This record gives sequence, C-alpha cells and structure tokens, in this order.
Amino acid sequence: MDKNNNMADKGMANEIKGNVKETVGKVRGDLGDAVDNSSEHLKGRAQQAKGNIQKNAGKAEQKIDENLNRSSSDYDDDGAKKY
Repeated sequence: MDKNNNMADKGMANEIKGNVKETVGKVRGDLGDAVDNSSEHLKGRAQQAKGNIQKNAGKAEQKIDENLNRSSSDYDDDGAKKY
C-alpha cells in the first residue's frame, strides 16, 4: 500500500471508531442523566464530543486523500500538467 491509501484507510478507521465512541458516549450520558448521576452524564457527553471530533477528523483525512489523488492525476509521469 502506498502512503495515500494508508491515509484513506486511516481516515475510514477513524470515522468508524469515532462513530462508535460518539454513540457509546451518548448512551453513557443518557444513562447518567436517567439515574441522576451528573458525573456519568458529563463523562458520557465528553466521550461523545471526543467521538465526534475523531469522526470528523477521519472524514477530513478521507477528503484530503481524495483531493491528493485528484490533483496527482492532473499531471503525467514526467510531472507536466495534463490538458
């Protein structure tokens, strides 16, 4: 695998892990709220926010990889711009 594929793969992994972390955090926060445990509620919301950040970072990595691949296809093997 080349460097760009690793970036796309890493982005997809971060997006998936972020989604899971965000969901678990939401459930944890809701459970903390339901049992009137403010500490668990806050921990859950913090975990949810971290998951959201990780998910969006993964999306950004994938978008960067997509743009890099698109840009590199604009040039031929000698580095000259294709028209």
